[in-house]
Amino acid sequence: MCGIIGIVGTTEVASALYDGLTVLQHRGQDAAGIATVDGARLRLHKDNGLVRDVFTQAAMSRLRGRIGLGHCRYPTAGSEGSSESQPFYVNSPYGIAFAHNGNLVNTETLRREMFEDDRRHINTDSDSEVLLNVLAHELQIQDRMALTPDHIFKAVAGVHARARGGYACLALLLGYGLLAFRDPNGIRPLVLGERITPEGREYAVTSESVALDILGFKRLRDVAPGEAVFITDDGQLHTRMCAEGAVHAPCIFEYVYLARPDSMIENVSVYKARLRMGQKLAEKIMRERPDHGIDAVIPIPDTARTAASALAEVLGVPFREGFVKNRYIGRTFIMPGQGERVKSVRRKLNPVELEFRKKNVLLVDDSIVRGTTSRQIIQMARDAGAKNVYFASAAPPVRYPNVYGIDMPAASELVAAGHSNKEIEAMLGADWLIYQDLQDLIWAVQDGNENLKHFDTSCFSGEYVTGLDQHYLQQIEMLRSDDAKAARRSA
Repeated sequence: MCGIIGIVGTTEVASALYDGLTVLQHRGQDAAGIATVDGARLRLHKDNGLVRDVFTQAAMSRLRGRIGLGHCRYPTAGSEGSSESQPFYVNSPYGIAFAHNGNLVNTETLRREMFEDDRRHINTDSDSEVLLNVLAHELQIQDRMALTPDHIFKAVAGVHARARGGYACLALLLGYGLLAFRDPNGIRPLVLGERITPEGREYAVTSESVALDILGFKRLRDVAPGEAVFITDDGQLHTRMCAEGAVHAPCIFEYVYLARPDSMIENVSVYKARLRMGQKLAEKIMRERPDHGIDAVIPIPDTARTAASALAEVLGVPFREGFVKNRYIGRTFIMPGQGERVKSVRRKLNPVELEFRKKNVLLVDDSIVRGTTSRQIIQMARDAGAKNVYFASAAPPVRYPNVYGIDMPAASELVAAGHSNKEIEAMLGADWLIYQDLQDLIWAVQDGNENLKHFDTSCFSGEYVTGLDQHYLQQIEMLRSDDAKAARRSA
């Protein structure tokens, strides 16, 4: 779950890329980078840290050019070292800077092909570097001194034929322009926008429409699954479908947690989808516990607030802000290690005791992954004087790893894996636990766009739209467990 943005402008773009990354920061807090094209030179600056910390005034002054791309990263299957911050760069052919959001499920096969067949060396554990080299090879075999859009689209078709997984990609082709493309299933989001300035027409491609909003770009549309968009140095827009026939299945977890509520993804308002999630969850509560006795509905800030407000309205129960959030603590879900997540919860949230004292409270969260955070929050509510603590998840039980770019942990670390709802309720210490039904979650998103027929629901259903190589989940278990990550950081 990274954030990407690319701009082809009529004036300098570095400051706009910076501003775009700041509103995509929720998608990754591990590292950030910007690359711009300055004549025949690539200007690149990247490092570990938040956007505001990586880009000093001196660094920004060197990022000259009216074409560029930016990336904010959080680690998934690779290591957490600064060597994996993006954009990546290769000098052949032509010179390519590359940024990627997602995850491949055939990385090791491609890495072997890169070495044995394409004679390319991969220097990091990142699948993004693998994708970059696949693209570079496919451009190389076009065997042209000068590329046309047709050659570029043929190269992207070659990438789609070889790569499997979820990916939204941006590439600066030096001397040519900005290339954007999306995986054939459309798992990871990518949106195209434009703005008209006194100097002419400008284009931007980014992970979420909110970045277009703050920069004054008009949202044109989502980049289609399997589509490539190429914007030339002089601002000419070219598009082509480079892969067809795959099932369009956007990631439903984008609507649950990842995306900002003010974004539009696949022509669906994330905010409206979350309202509908709360509505459906309230209807389930009314069916299962018509005499629920809830005195207050309290969201776990911030992502669950929208669903919780709709839930409270349908139940006719007061909506209360029972937790105050420290705005300067990062998103707990994407903290790199369990120790950091545990420490951060009490630094992040502080209860308002009067909202809990002698009350039956329903706490609402967007989802429950490891359960560690939920367990601590439930205990905080009890310590604040709650009589009974009920807990609701706007998403179904997360029972399976996500393999398409979200760092959901090894199955053994998922609190719902292999457990019944009653068992999870006891593990969390809740007096009552209720989950959203998967079909209700699908409806909540689908109601915003009737053309969406399928979703990637793999972390809930265990069904992987791309299929998986044998033993892949075992490899993920070894890479993503907190013990494995701690070992890599200490190595």
